[in-house]
Amino acid sequence: MKLSNFNFELPKELLAEHPSENRDESKLMVIHRDTGKIEHRMFKDMIDYFDEGDVMVLNNTKVFPARLYGNKEKTGARIEVFLLRELNEEQRLWDVLVDPARKIRIGNKLYFGDDETLVAEVIDNTTSRGRTLRFLYDGAYLDFRRKLRELGETPLPKYIKRDVEPEDENRYQTIYAKHEGAVAAPTAGLHFSKHLLKRLEIKGVDFAELTLHVGLGTFNPVEVEDLSKHKMDSEEMFIDEKAAEIVNNAKVNKRRICAVGTTAMRGLESAVSSKQTLNTYEGWTNKFIFPPYEFSIANAMITNFHLPKSTLLMMVSAFMGHDLMNKAYKEAILESYKFYSYGDAMLII
Repeated sequence: MKLSNFNFELPKELLAEHPSENRDESKLMVIHRDTGKIEHRMFKDMIDYFDEGDVMVLNNTKVFPARLYGNKEKTGARIEVFLLRELNEEQRLWDVLVDPARKIRIGNKLYFGDDETLVAEVIDNTTSRGRTLRFLYDGAYLDFRRKLRELGETPLPKYIKRDVEPEDENRYQTIYAKHEGAVAAPTAGLHFSKHLLKRLEIKGVDFAELTLHVGLGTFNPVEVEDLSKHKMDSEEMFIDEKAAEIVNNAKVNKRRICAVGTTAMRGLESAVSSKQTLNTYEGWTNKFIFPPYEFSIANAMITNFHLPKSTLLMMVSAFMGHDLMNKAYKEAILESYKFYSYGDAMLII
């Protein structure tokens, strides 16, 4: 498989600017891998495809308000600072992206907030847009993190051209988010409502939670035709004993194990034992899944509709088969399904 195998024309009007009015009432395309049958449902209907003892694997990472706007010293130029990851808690060092990058050099200072009580100094260039910032803040660490949250805004993807709205703080977050550390939402999970989770629980469906802190690297463009030469950024992930036990029991009992999202799927496939069971895990993963690929744990998947040439699309192709994926995506465009982060969903069984 080459990069060009994953290109298609996506009408701009199908990129979702807003989420559906109710979380579980987005459109759902159901795809049967064994027959190639495609059904058109509503997301809350996904409960019809799961029974007692089946497992949903959820990524419980929590998005933090990673996008800040500061002013450059002397010139006052407005600079966007996107927080990627904390490098050192004591020294308050952060790996960030800045825009426009050409204006930001080592030694520059940036001032944040109306009162300018938060100041950051650029101490290193990491990439063309990447910088290392040292935040200069005299208060306690928890006060510093609170200040970052107050000043930051929900990091909606760049394709959404509108301003961030109050509802985004809630809607660009899964209802089961627990552990802060992601700069992008695990978007397949955005479709679950509390009511739907309760209905699944009553039906006897089990939930296994892992944590994979989604970074911007997930969305980096693939720039090589030979996919084997593409390198994914590393993302931190955790799988505890309880999650591994739930998944492994379901596997032994030949139950349906559904990865909710590409991040949950990547997390599962990063922790497979030599016996094809799920291990506990604490560390980092840069696993890149593209066809052909033999999946070891999940036999079902919920995912959104992805952009052309994206690594997410490549994983979906590996899971459902390339020809069936092409058929499904053509039908999605024909039926005006919404794409990307706030878009509609697909259940592959």
